[in-house]
Amino acid sequence: MSLLTSRSGFRKNLKRLSIFLAILGPGIITGSVDNDAGGITTYSVAGALYGYNLLWTLFPAFVVLFVIQEMNARMGIVTGKGLADLIRENFGVKVTFFIFMGLLFADIGNTTTEFAGVAGAMEIFGISKYVSVPISAMLVWILVVKSNYKNAEKIFLVFSVFLLSYVVSAILAKPNWGEIGQALVRPEIQFNAGYLQIVIGIIGTTIAPWMQFYMQSAVIEKGLSVEKYRYTVLDVLIGCIATVVVAFFIIVACGSMLYPAGIRIEEARDAALALKPLAGAFASHVFAFGLLIASIFSATILPLATAFYVCEAFGFEAGIDKTPEEAPQFYKLYTTILVISVGIILIPNAPLVTITLWTQIINGLLLPVVLISMMVLVNNKEIMGQYTNARTTNVIGWGTVGTLVVLSLLLVSTLLFLRG
Repeated sequence: MSLLTSRSGFRKNLKRLSIFLAILGPGIITGSVDNDAGGITTYSVAGALYGYNLLWTLFPAFVVLFVIQEMNARMGIVTGKGLADLIRENFGVKVTFFIFMGLLFADIGNTTTEFAGVAGAMEIFGISKYVSVPISAMLVWILVVKSNYKNAEKIFLVFSVFLLSYVVSAILAKPNWGEIGQALVRPEIQFNAGYLQIVIGIIGTTIAPWMQFYMQSAVIEKGLSVEKYRYTVLDVLIGCIATVVVAFFIIVACGSMLYPAGIRIEEARDAALALKPLAGAFASHVFAFGLLIASIFSATILPLATAFYVCEAFGFEAGIDKTPEEAPQFYKLYTTILVISVGIILIPNAPLVTITLWTQIINGLLLPVVLISMMVLVNNKEIMGQYTNARTTNVIGWGTVGTLVVLSLLLVSTLLFLRG
């Protein structure tokens, strides 16, 4: 009897695992894309400037990421509609137009930054940006236009695994685990403009406006159902954990090598170069490889998400499971974003700092609008039925949104002040 019970339990667990593996994808991919060139730069600068003292920020960053993405996935599964579609239906065309025009400009800037990450990483390997950027853009375009969602998702998951190369980079830097533990338990919190700016940057880079639209569109394209929602929550949880783990080891790598040496950096490429004389060429190349993978990954997802939610917002067909003939506006917009971003990068002495600055400002202004819209929608019983937020979830959700709104406004104010 016990043997039969054991076999039955094994079959149930095997069935659950197969269901989870089939559902696996949207949460992990969305979380992994969060560690793009901008995020890697933020974590690298944090480690170089403050050592391990900012590792504590990853705890609230994790909570923020999980709460927002769980609600986002739930809304997509229950309604079967993307966030852009729901915003248009419930807040009107005019509001939708201004939100999405702002997001379109911001995401062109974001995609440009990702290709800048590709250029910087490949230059470390001795390859000019005039070769690496066009080739990577062409590969990205082929992946999206000539593939389908199922195949593309497998490649995206492989990209996510490669981001764990930062674990290797951190170990090669020979960190002091005792100091790391102390920094996590008793962080030395500082109250100055520089420290505050990095804290805001770490929390803020965790949640970007475009991520909310990609997550919701991904669960729809995958055809996930409410009955299997608990597996989606696990997918989201794993994605959030992976995001924070990668961020943790980037900070550890730079905090172990660059901070004690007093080396200051401005971008992730600088961190990879600075690691070479301190931890060896291999550590430097591993760090650069992680930057390359993250940048190509995000350069694929960002314009894809942008094309999806813009087309969805204005009623055009969208999705990589559709052919260019079935969704011409979707593929034209996707291609246009890639071409513009690559063109900017290839301009000699392109104003990348200014582009990045204004991209962050636009994201910071739009994030509160998107999150508040999302909270209103997820609590609308006509839309969500019995799957609206529970009271506890609302307390956490609105608290998270309120915190992110404040941080976004602080970030925008800081950036404008620095610009002035």
